[in-house]
Amino acid sequence: MPQTVTRFAPSPTGWPHLGHAYAAKVARDLAKQDEGRFLLRFEDIDHTRVRPEYYDAIETDLHWLGLDWDGPALRQSDRTTAYAAALEDLRHIGVAYPCFCTRREIEDEVARMISAPHGPEGALYPGTCRRLSEDERNTRLADGQQPAWRLDAGKAAEITGPLSFTDLRHGHIPVDPTLLGDVVLARKDIGTSYHLAVVVDDSFQQVTHVTRGEDLLPSTHVHRILQTLLGFPEPVYLHHALVVDENGVRLAKRHDSLSIRSLREAKLTPPDLLARLP
Repeated sequence: MPQTVTRFAPSPTGWPHLGHAYAAKVARDLAKQDEGRFLLRFEDIDHTRVRPEYYDAIETDLHWLGLDWDGPALRQSDRTTAYAAALEDLRHIGVAYPCFCTRREIEDEVARMISAPHGPEGALYPGTCRRLSEDERNTRLADGQQPAWRLDAGKAAEITGPLSFTDLRHGHIPVDPTLLGDVVLARKDIGTSYHLAVVVDDSFQQVTHVTRGEDLLPSTHVHRILQTLLGFPEPVYLHHALVVDENGVRLAKRHDSLSIRSLREAKLTPPDLLARLP
């Protein structure tokens, strides 16, 4: 059996809270069941929201909790060349197309539709630029229009055929290629997206078990498609429960009173804090 490799992949865009502690602990504990490796990755591609102090805060909080990782932390901001290469591979296959729509144009198009397609996160992209001719796409690109790049989910599904994945909590799940529609593969401003970057990095770091919150379960349908198209191995998944506040609301970075930093300043010990996790 191959060694288990897991990762904790926070975004350095706020102070880590109890939800981050739980996510890191789940990943660490799963890796150490068979003396595997637990990795730290900073998902910092969104440079508009990243702050230098949050890198240090994440590492400080993990060390304080005793959730030490193996090897140096990986930063997605150092991996833009790898994401560009993966996007080029998808373009070559013919499953990525340029999207010139603004957010307002997409909202207006959805509002005009009698029955707009919806997914678990709301209205899906209506496929406006997918219907452009090759000549029109090339003309817009030649005119200097900067596009985002989207996955042609229908064409991708034709290439991959039926897919599925295994989740240690939810069992065997068939992939629904239309669940999130034609997702963005590369934003106009940062050249990649969460979906593309996470798939490329999980393969690069040889992650065998992807652990993350159950709110990301729908994204796994897209990730299995991208893994197959790019020839990457299929990991096992564990989408764990989310940590919520006293009102049952999922923790966010605005919950500063439940940040690890605040709880540490309130004189909680690491065992005290870990005891508050699910």
